[in-house]
Amino acid sequence: MPLLTRRALILLLAGVPLLLLSQFAPTAIFFAFAYIGLVLAALIADYLRAPSRAAFTIERANDPKLSLGADNLIALTLRYRPPNPADLAPVAYQLRDEPPFQFAQHGGAGMDGEVSRRQPASASYYLHPYRRGDYHFGDLNLRWRTPLGLLERQATYAAAAPVKVYPNLLEVRKYELLARKDQLYEVGLKNVRQLGVGSEFERLREYNNSDDYRRIYWPATARARRPISMDYQVERSQTIFIALDAGRLMTSPTANLTKLDYAVNASLLLAYIASTKGDRVGLLGFSDQVISYIAAGRGRKQFLTILDSLYNLQAQPTEADYAAALSYFALKNRRRALVVLFTDLIDKDASTVLVNYVSRLAPRHLPLTVTMSNGPVVAAATTPPRSSAAVYEQVAAQKLLQERREVLEVLNQRGVLTLDVPADRLNVSLINKYLELKARNVL
Repeated sequence: MPLLTRRALILLLAGVPLLLLSQFAPTAIFFAFAYIGLVLAALIADYLRAPSRAAFTIERANDPKLSLGADNLIALTLRYRPPNPADLAPVAYQLRDEPPFQFAQHGGAGMDGEVSRRQPASASYYLHPYRRGDYHFGDLNLRWRTPLGLLERQATYAAAAPVKVYPNLLEVRKYELLARKDQLYEVGLKNVRQLGVGSEFERLREYNNSDDYRRIYWPATARARRPISMDYQVERSQTIFIALDAGRLMTSPTANLTKLDYAVNASLLLAYIASTKGDRVGLLGFSDQVISYIAAGRGRKQFLTILDSLYNLQAQPTEADYAAALSYFALKNRRRALVVLFTDLIDKDASTVLVNYVSRLAPRHLPLTVTMSNGPVVAAATTPPRSSAAVYEQVAAQKLLQERREVLEVLNQRGVLTLDVPADRLNVSLINKYLELKARNVL
């Protein structure tokens, strides 16, 4: 049903004085009815001249796999095709989308303006999901003005569609793009290379006296008119195993995401980078029991398998059973591997089982325990107290941090590598650690 615009209401209200005047001059009633009749006729004519809903087409473009904890681009395009090809007049419109209500929005899910046959209208906004899972877009709602601007017609265009929120694929694509441009330093990743005798070409550089003359690359030497050497990198496929604690401790929120979600995003990026470097990657998800297990493998198919498993991994309201999970891993894997364990620490007593069973992985494997520091606890321990209650909070926070440091120190003493960083620095710190270990050839 069409809606009256402000212009139409003003025209209709303009007939009210004539109706009031008819109380004193009866003949004015005829002028009043004639005026109202003209306005109604204009409304009908304006409605009949207005484009129908078939004259508009609307498209929503988005990735079918949205990325967790990232701004995902949603693009809207409106095209106008009037029945008369010679009609070039623009049409004023308002377009509104129906994104999943669980997501944060940036930019507004719609657009206003004018659209014509020659100039389609387009706009975009961003969705920021905070949870993995299945969601749905609703329909698209369009409202457009008639030629005289007296009415607004509206219609709903069927555009309901499912959408899945996966771990942060946008971060993977960003890494891939920066790697192609050799600009990884822009996101804080170190350019660590493992050089030596091997069969895979690494780079060209100037020859120095310590180089074997067989490394001279003569075509480049002729072009540069000075000796140019070829570097080769050592070819060695390693095994990287990602173990994800999906127990109760990993459900604690950190900046709108849970610690598990941060760990899942970091795991996906690590799996992708390790795959591109030829390493074999496996996955173990556990809480009070083993939830998922993917044997180590390489290649794109393995990466996609890990992606689907990470998508389905959800936190459980139970305590993590490190004994069951790490014993299961040790039974399944005899080949030496870098075991990246994402978990959380509370105090020394609660971490005893973790320390004992992670330590048993060494020396057969190289365990790396990854934890995310608790921002509020760090703030409470370092902020000057302003009340007596704040003093007690600071003492308690400092005690927790001290016990956390002691647990990490015990792990280091038992041959377990540790990485304890804020959640927002997890990706960069983890990848740099992986590249460092790979360059050192510790596996």
